[in-house]
Amino acid sequence: MLFHTVSKKGPKALAYTLLVSGWIATEYWYTTGDFSWPWLLLGNGFSHEVWAVQWYEYTGIFGGTLWVLLSNILLYEAWRRRRDAKAWTWAGAVVLLPILVSLGIFWSYEAPDEGSVTVSVVQPNIDCYDKFAAGTEQMQERLLLSMIEEAPAGSDFIVLPETVWPYAYDERYLPQAPVVTKIREILREKSSGAMIVTGAETIVYYPPEEQTETARQNERGAFYDKFNSTLGIDTTACLPIHHKGRLVIGVESTPTWIFKALKFLVIDLGGTVGQLGVGEPGPAFVHNGVSVGTPICYEGLYGNFYGGFVREGARALLISSNDGWWGDTPGHKHLFSIARLRAVEHRRAIARSANTGTSGFIDTRGDVQQKLGWDRRGILTGEVELNSELTFYTRYGDYLGRISELLMGLCILYYIAYRIKKKNHLVK
Repeated sequence: MLFHTVSKKGPKALAYTLLVSGWIATEYWYTTGDFSWPWLLLGNGFSHEVWAVQWYEYTGIFGGTLWVLLSNILLYEAWRRRRDAKAWTWAGAVVLLPILVSLGIFWSYEAPDEGSVTVSVVQPNIDCYDKFAAGTEQMQERLLLSMIEEAPAGSDFIVLPETVWPYAYDERYLPQAPVVTKIREILREKSSGAMIVTGAETIVYYPPEEQTETARQNERGAFYDKFNSTLGIDTTACLPIHHKGRLVIGVESTPTWIFKALKFLVIDLGGTVGQLGVGEPGPAFVHNGVSVGTPICYEGLYGNFYGGFVREGARALLISSNDGWWGDTPGHKHLFSIARLRAVEHRRAIARSANTGTSGFIDTRGDVQQKLGWDRRGILTGEVELNSELTFYTRYGDYLGRISELLMGLCILYYIAYRIKKKNHLVK
């Protein structure tokens, strides 16, 4: 609407500048606001063609959005002036030059020689809608423990899916939890030096004066948050935890201000009203001197959030996910492919474990090395290369979004000044 208004009464260059900056700023706000579904962002649309956007290591996905918008504007203007060779030259240059630059990076890129780690990803293929059904907990636990036993003894990391265990664990007693004890016993019996990176639901209790905005109360009046978490379990006493920080709207996250505004409409039916607790990127899980990031499922849609793990020291990324909610639709395929963009942005290799959907390995160039598809149970093992260098995008994050905010505001102010000056001129 801003573009429409300005294009009718202001300079065309100003209108187009406002359109591009306003679009990117809106996408940026979309990634930072309460309601966020980044699958729809233009820059994420290149996840199946990473060869064309290798320069994302400098711009992130907002560079892709900028490319799409400029290409369409210049092609449209060239079509309007079909006999103007200069207009077609500019349009062709904007469309093709980024591709040529990307191909140059793609073919010349070499990952730093920092070695690799052996990673096994587990895909148990448990129906996600039956996962929390009463009476199936012990069967699921036995299956998962048996798959851990089947993983190669030489693995450095064994990755399990998101919230894969059918119980929620109080973090105060997590080191003594039966499943943690059993996993450590298996690792000792196998003489395995691996760390198990696994998804789990965990609970954190708070004193009344320290409760968070998302905290709930149980029947005894105690305040607590339930988190979607990843755990790092090995034979040592160390047990690092990452709490999921980007939550799926509706399923995991319903902004608390909605409940405050509509509290008078809420009827207490005895269930839970609110959302899961919200975490931050990191910490990096350190095992045998190697630091890895452990993003969870939906967090893979946010480039700058991923960068938080890398800035914390992660040299590779191990993703736990559960893609089965959509069934055998393009959903799980697209969620896997978007992880390829994160690999390019931060030049970090990725190992991904899904409950069912797509598990596999992605290298630092965004190429898929191995994958296990829908409705299959199994274990994939591969080498994941390590990298400690920070890309330009990792260092500065979504700077294009922040610049667009500023530019959009300046364009609006300029338009207001332009209209006032024009009206005063007409009055004189």
